[in-house]
Amino acid sequence: MSHTPHELAVEFPDKVDAISALKASDKHFAHLADKYHEVNRAVHRAETNVQPISQEAETDLRKQRAALKDEIWSILSKA
Repeated sequence: MSHTPHELAVEFPDKVDAISALKASDKHFAHLADKYHEVNRAVHRAETNVQPISQEAETDLRKQRAALKDEIWSILSKA
């Protein structure tokens, strides 16, 4: 398991199988999941000062992550 917080498998542990299936069968979902992973990693790097950024930029990344998570949940809740 990853040491990066907020990974999709951690956020939606009861939907791990659905996440895998949708990533394989739904290009839009796969894109959202990849984008979420990318943004989540950027937030983690900023929070741990591996890649320091301004507070405003970090806040923007967190908002992007939340919006992606909401869209992903919208799809998962129907799966």
